[in-house]
Amino acid sequence: MIVRTLKDCKNSERAINGGTWESVRMLLKNDNMGFSFHITTIFANTETPIWYQNHLESVYCMSGRGEVETVADGKIYPIEPGTLYILDKNDKHLLRASEDMEMACVFNPPLNGKEVHDENGVYALDGETLTD
Repeated sequence: MIVRTLKDCKNSERAINGGTWESVRMLLKNDNMGFSFHITTIFANTETPIWYQNHLESVYCMSGRGEVETVADGKIYPIEPGTLYILDKNDKHLLRASEDMEMACVFNPPLNGKEVHDENGVYALDGETLTD
C-alpha cells in the first residue's frame, strides 16, 4: 500500500512550478499503477497553452473558476467546482483561470514527475524520474 498526504507532497520535489501553475505529483510512473495523479493549481489571471500530444488527461475542478478553450474549433467551456473535462483526443487547448483553480488530474500514460510544458505546451513522453 502507498500512502501520501498532499501536505507532504507539497513540501517535496513532487511540487513542480510551471509559472502559471503548480502541480503536486502524488502518484507517478514509478508507483506502477498505470496512471499518474496530481493536484494542480492554475494561478488566477493566467492563460496556459497546453497540448498533450503524448498523454491523455482528465481534470476535475475542486475549487476556483476559469475556462478551457479547444484550439481546433475555438469552443470555450466554463470551469467551476464540480466540472470534469477530458482531453481524450490529445486536444490542443488554452486553460484560463479567473481565480486560482485547484484541479485533480489523472494522466495516461503516467508522468515520471519532473515534466514541464515545452514551447508547444507538450510534456515529453519519458521525462526525468523522481525518486521517493
